[in-house]
Amino acid sequence: MLSVALDKRRDGFRLQVAFDAPTPGTVALFGRSGCGKSTTIDLIAGLLDPDAGHVRLDGATLVDTASRVSVSAEHRRIGYVFQDARLFPHRSVTGNLRYGLKRAKGVEQRIGFDEVVSLLGLGGLLDRRPNQLSGGERQRVALGRALLSQPQLLLLDEPLASLDAARREEVLPYLEALRDRLSIPMIFVSHQFDEVLRLATHVVLLDNGKVAAQGSPAEISLVPALRAIVGPEAVGAVVDGVITALDAENRLAELRLAGGTLRVSARDVLDSRGASRGVGSVVRVQLLARDVILATELPHGLSVRNALEGTVVDVTDDDDEVLVRVDIGGGASVLSRITKAAVEALRLQRGSRVWALIKAVSLRGHTFKRPEATTPGS
Repeated sequence: MLSVALDKRRDGFRLQVAFDAPTPGTVALFGRSGCGKSTTIDLIAGLLDPDAGHVRLDGATLVDTASRVSVSAEHRRIGYVFQDARLFPHRSVTGNLRYGLKRAKGVEQRIGFDEVVSLLGLGGLLDRRPNQLSGGERQRVALGRALLSQPQLLLLDEPLASLDAARREEVLPYLEALRDRLSIPMIFVSHQFDEVLRLATHVVLLDNGKVAAQGSPAEISLVPALRAIVGPEAVGAVVDGVITALDAENRLAELRLAGGTLRVSARDVLDSRGASRGVGSVVRVQLLARDVILATELPHGLSVRNALEGTVVDVTDDDDEVLVRVDIGGGASVLSRITKAAVEALRLQRGSRVWALIKAVSLRGHTFKRPEATTPGS
């Protein structure tokens, strides 16, 4: 378990953050620029001292102001990857990586040089200097150097922020590999919700130095405070499903959800390398509220491929429109943004029985591998 409770005043800003997250796993600190994300991980790393509070990792106390315990930064065994990689320009990739090993002198080696090189695809880069690498390659080397320091915790401070879209897509699969193949807890700072959906097992939503909400990506996707950060067009429920069938001819995949079946474009269930995920694979799907249509009767003769039956549990004004939350069973929900006129015409209220209609093509680009081992509907 990672337990964090920190209070820090700095340059007129006050951070009061507290959260607990299971380990191993990937915690995403998400929020607007200036909300306190980087300050939080600097405090966890020991680069800043808190005014009050504690950080505990798997029973070990890294800092506790009440008991006057404070492990120095160099002895916390925390790997830190910054936005700008911060590689040694005079050293080759091999030299930069071996610097990580040097920092781990006297510590049990749980991940070796060759394993890191293979995991991060660095084999063809070992003789190059940092100025001969792309931005994505530099970040992969920085990740490798941090891993070779044998950390108990890995901190990633917006490692993709300085990369263009192509380089970002280059690095994301390696971050997924770290999460899925290593048991090292990670804290990932981001202000891109797509990255959070793709990587996080636990999300801490920060707003003006305080925790606005925390929980699984599915839980956070339903929190009203998220809308103010991601904007109305990116609001949507997150659900998890298992691939039960692949229709190569029609390029569709069928997912079993806790509350029904969903058909999506086969492109949405590609893995990070572009290969199709097989039957039995677990994926994470974001259903954007703008793409979900509600009906009070099961429709027929439509091109829409998905109709999930459910019950309205909340109807909330959303500027000039309305956000309707529908419970589709098994603890899963979807959101639909419709007009106030539609709410009145359909007489929607809590307890109304509805069908959520979702076009298969509307899910494109919103399906992500889920790291948890549990299976929805099992």
